[in-house]
Amino acid sequence: MSELVAVCRVHALLPDAGSVGVTAIDKRPVEGRVRVRPYGLHADVQADRKDHGGLDQAVYAYAQEDAEVWAAELGYEVTPGLFGENLRTRGVEASRAVVGERWRIGTALLEVTQPRTPCQTFARRLGSPPRWVRRFTEANRTGAYLRVLENGDLGAGDAVEVVHRPAHGVTLADWFGAFNRLDGAPELADVAKTLMVAHDGGELRLSDEMRERAERALTS
Repeated sequence: MSELVAVCRVHALLPDAGSVGVTAIDKRPVEGRVRVRPYGLHADVQADRKDHGGLDQAVYAYAQEDAEVWAAELGYEVTPGLFGENLRTRGVEASRAVVGERWRIGTALLEVTQPRTPCQTFARRLGSPPRWVRRFTEANRTGAYLRVLENGDLGAGDAVEVVHRPAHGVTLADWFGAFNRLDGAPELADVAKTLMVAHDGGELRLSDEMRERAERALTS
């Protein structure tokens, strides 16, 4: 059964060498049920509002299965929240979810919007493993950003039910792999066209970032 392993939100703002000066990547599991609203979990924050948060990146989910792959490579446990995620899942394909897929967790309804793009803040959070941003990119285990379609509450142990999966079939891994020209990935123009047709036809609503990148891919 697909389930929610942990719900994580910011523990403390940490100093960071990036342009903002602080980061809210220090997410840790919380007990009990947590309210989810359009801009994310109650009492959670993002320090860098330019590149994180907002309606299209309200919640970030990462799969336990992907975390275990990284744990084997890094040599230590990737505990819930270590990657800055709000939701640690098990049994659901977070990194390979279809763009526009909808998840019912507790009483909240969430929609998969886009993959996570790794940054140097993420690398610093992990102690700057060699080539971390490139390694994370090449692995194509990005996790999933989600928007909130219906407010609600959720908690560890809740089922993660996929209640809708768009017919276009493009996954986060397809898009991220194509955009970053990873080996074995589909052609970017093909993926962009499929997503734009689905978006224009009302099958899904692309995030602003995804739509702009898809449009550029089709005109370049």
